[in-house]
Amino acid sequence: MRKILPLLLKVLVIQFLCSVYACTASHPPASQPSLSPVYTSMASFSPGIQMGSRGQEHNKLLIALIISSSSLGLIVFCCLCFWAVYRSKQFPKPTKNSESGISLPKKGFMQSFDYKTLEKATGGFKGSNLIGRGGFGFVYKACLDNHTLAAVKKIENVSQEAKREFQNEVDLLSKIHHPNIISLLGHTSEISSSFIVYELMEKGSLEAQLHGPSRGSALTWHMRMKIALDTARGVEYLHERCRPPVIHRDIKSSNILLDSSFNAKISDFGLAVTNGMHGKNNIKLSGTLGYVAPEYLLDGKLTDKSDVYSFGVVLLELLLGRRPVEKLSSVQCQSLVTWAMPQLTDRSKLPKIVDPVIKDTMDHKHLYQVAAVAVLCVQPEPSYRPLITDVLHSLVPLVPVELGGTLRLTSSSS
Repeated sequence: MRKILPLLLKVLVIQFLCSVYACTASHPPASQPSLSPVYTSMASFSPGIQMGSRGQEHNKLLIALIISSSSLGLIVFCCLCFWAVYRSKQFPKPTKNSESGISLPKKGFMQSFDYKTLEKATGGFKGSNLIGRGGFGFVYKACLDNHTLAAVKKIENVSQEAKREFQNEVDLLSKIHHPNIISLLGHTSEISSSFIVYELMEKGSLEAQLHGPSRGSALTWHMRMKIALDTARGVEYLHERCRPPVIHRDIKSSNILLDSSFNAKISDFGLAVTNGMHGKNNIKLSGTLGYVAPEYLLDGKLTDKSDVYSFGVVLLELLLGRRPVEKLSSVQCQSLVTWAMPQLTDRSKLPKIVDPVIKDTMDHKHLYQVAAVAVLCVQPEPSYRPLITDVLHSLVPLVPVELGGTLRLTSSSS
């Protein structure tokens, strides 16, 4: 297109010059003596005075020039308009949210729901469709009118905090689109309750898979590494791709959901904050015991490294099959990080504390690498922790190609 327009303009100019030449050639100057300046001046201002044939030829030439120039100008103007429309279609301006500034190439489709539609889709929010629960309500399995399966979170508007988290999650998820972040299908709000509709994740949460009745039996070593990689990709998108960056603040196994193919997606953005909005006096200290970074818990200092700490705890759950906090007695609890740290760096002890479900099913070299990543993520000092991008790059070579990594398995690999 850039080459065609200049060429077209050149052709038009040549045609214009040719037309002027043609007009001049068709009216050659007469061999009459030239008119005196006085006569020419009088003829210009006196309609009754007739000019000679040469004056008529000059008038015809002038008219031809005016018509040709007007035509050329009109054509050039049309070309410029056409070029402007072409540029606007080929290179649309990126959309930015005025509040958060998260860049959006294109806004996703957001369906509008009413209470009766969601009540029908969930069977009246009956117990048999209950698939989860959160701090302010419950999550139900739903079948929408177009036969789409979905998850409906019902939030009881019992406090300003519940309303604030609902609005925060809707605002963020309506702008964030990534394969490893849960998709928002729609939402609605009533006087007493608010509802958020997500895509349905058939395998439930990572917490339920690891610590539920199956005790992680469906999760092989490579599947666990894939879940860790998926989660890292989601966190990296929040930290590195969103503008401004987003800190989730509540990365944990119950907020990592799995679809029918065990693809992992981060959910629950009620506590998430954008960079610049998380000063010590701006937000209330929130999170889940066992996952909260020590500097945030003790000093209220929140950075992207706080999410990296939480991710490290999830990585330990995948590796060891243990909960982040375990109750030893009615008055005593033990942190997974505190218990595991001395053994993670001991190559003789590490294989003995791995989740029995996956014990001896992996290359020990890969086991030591994952343990090293986890140890770095849960360092007490934030500056010693890696960026999530570095974690991501460390995990990619440990995940088979068919699961989204770069590891090529041989026949002898487990």
